[in-house]
Amino acid sequence: MNHIMEVARRLKGLRDALDLSVEDMAAQCGISVEDYIEFEDGKKDIPVSLLHRIASTQGVELTALLFGEEPKMDAYFVTRAGKGVKVERTKAYSYQDVAAGFAHRKLAPFIVTVEPQDTPREMVLNTHQGQEFNYIIEGTMEISVGGKSLILNQGDSIMFDATRPHAMRAIGDTPVRFLAIIS
Repeated sequence: MNHIMEVARRLKGLRDALDLSVEDMAAQCGISVEDYIEFEDGKKDIPVSLLHRIASTQGVELTALLFGEEPKMDAYFVTRAGKGVKVERTKAYSYQDVAAGFAHRKLAPFIVTVEPQDTPREMVLNTHQGQEFNYIIEGTMEISVGGKSLILNQGDSIMFDATRPHAMRAIGDTPVRFLAIIS
């Protein structure tokens, strides 16, 4: 929960620095004013895809919003095994940014871990600009894209138009880990 508040403070700071009203920022994000206010107040977790959209739209680095640090490398950046910058978004999801130090990124690669739920709940659909690629490292994942539900197993991958409503969840009793690349 502390991380949600930190990201919310950075989001508000960005809006203030850009001298934008809440209404203007919400419109630029393509979300309702009510949702934006909940994100900025830290009452609602901000999806990484929305942060990516805000970063792209406002000309800032995604890592600055997520972690409060500007990336420094622009020729290459190496992330050693297990050393990416990790963010626990919720109890069910954690993201590991595997290119956090690379500046001016055109895509955002993450290792995502989704914990299984004792009782399956309804998937929350999300949309964002660009494309998304998911490669299953381990486990089984259900993904819904544009109303079509698919089951992906270890070694499977999917690429899709991220403007189509999509969501995912772990299937079975083990976590699913996958590489997600958002452009």
